[in-house]
Amino acid sequence: MKTLSWWDGVIVVVYVVATLGVGLSFGRRSTNSQQYFLGGKRFPAVVLLISIVATETSTVTFLSVPGLAYRPGGNVTFLQLALGLILGRLVVAWLLVPLYFSGQFISVYEVLQRRLGPAVQRGAAGLFLLTRTLADGLRLFLTALLLQQLVDWDLIPSILVLTVATLLYTSVGGMPAVIWTDVVQWCLYLGGAVLALGLLLTQVEGGLAGWYATAATTGKLHLWDTRWDWCEPYTLWAGLVGGMFLTMGTHGADQLTVQRLLCAQSPRAAQWAIIGSGVVVAIQFGVFLLIGVSLAVVQQQGQWEIPESVAERADAVFGYYIVHGLPVGVVGLLVAAVLAAAMSTLSSSLNSSAGVVVRDFYLWWFGTADEQQQVRIGRRVTLICGLCQAAVAIGAARYLERSVIDAALSIASWTTGSMLGLFLLGCCRRVPRSSAALLGLLAGLITVVTFWWNTTLAWPWWAPLGTLATVGAAWLTDRLWHHRPAPTA
Repeated sequence: MKTLSWWDGVIVVVYVVATLGVGLSFGRRSTNSQQYFLGGKRFPAVVLLISIVATETSTVTFLSVPGLAYRPGGNVTFLQLALGLILGRLVVAWLLVPLYFSGQFISVYEVLQRRLGPAVQRGAAGLFLLTRTLADGLRLFLTALLLQQLVDWDLIPSILVLTVATLLYTSVGGMPAVIWTDVVQWCLYLGGAVLALGLLLTQVEGGLAGWYATAATTGKLHLWDTRWDWCEPYTLWAGLVGGMFLTMGTHGADQLTVQRLLCAQSPRAAQWAIIGSGVVVAIQFGVFLLIGVSLAVVQQQGQWEIPESVAERADAVFGYYIVHGLPVGVVGLLVAAVLAAAMSTLSSSLNSSAGVVVRDFYLWWFGTADEQQQVRIGRRVTLICGLCQAAVAIGAARYLERSVIDAALSIASWTTGSMLGLFLLGCCRRVPRSSAALLGLLAGLITVVTFWWNTTLAWPWWAPLGTLATVGAAWLTDRLWHHRPAPTA
């Protein structure tokens, strides 16, 4: 196992210290709930755009997407999903963003309280907290696994270091610290990815022409797949329909992203941020996929050898290249980029979870709290959420089989469509009863899990399936109850 050089270690330490410095500098400015959770609603569109992209790009994405193009038979068809991601954001900007700016909301689930009642609000908020804690706790575990592979750190200390470092600036600085560190971290990890791609291209025999010839011959540049195959996740139709519903759920019905939209100077700024983020994500996916193609090309040409044990796990190849194929100094930069991707997602998760606890549960239970109280409670809840995610990660390190991780992470995907269904119900002129909406949510969850368990339906179709089941069951239940005849004497 190769360990970091002295210079690489210095670069990683400088990154962590700089991130903490930027984050902690906002501590004194977060004196009320609007400032702590929404940054005073003063952020321009371009800053929020970068923060949205940074949040949805975890370490797993950073290292796994190249593996999709590198693996045997792999190509760039994953990029078709980006078309649906852009379409879904257009719908969010047109349909949902005006709804979020129709009141003084901090939690997106406060919108549901106004439209569908407090029971639906707390049900959706509780589901968000559960899935966010489990999914991000497992992402924290996966990041620690990657650090263990990259720099030979022990697993549990890696989890604790990541948690403590992220908690320090997130709990103190609130959303302003999260957003501005997101910007720094996005520049770092994307710059690191572009640098890695450039260095890979310098190793290709024959330059760009040689790169293209080898990649095209091996089928790595195949982009369009127009088959109607419900079991294949990377087809044009799964990308368009599944990707659209998926991003409508993750960016229109999830506190993690909507909280950033609520930080915007105006509804128009929020709309530009959400639409622009789709374009940037598509470009970013393209960079990651080209890294995977280039790794396959240099191996095919015999310019670089990858151990068979590493090559068998496509997700691990880019991480192996970072440590073993890059020069001193660049290795430290890329390891810092891996940390940046992880800390960006974790910090956003912690602050959004704290906002949900304060606004959807604490104020409901205790009735009221002044601005200073909400900030103090938010900081304490951030610490608690961080400890819960660390506990999930440590539990996974001790008890979870690694082959089960991907299935466990799909928990969030199970709920995305059903949560979107609730918000679509809330957009209707005539909304169903709270009890019908809750039954619709339950029906959507059961439907998705049933299809996941009993069929080979590809994961992009889970979101539209959950949305349709939730909306259909809620309206059917509401109409049956509404038209039920009164009992006779």
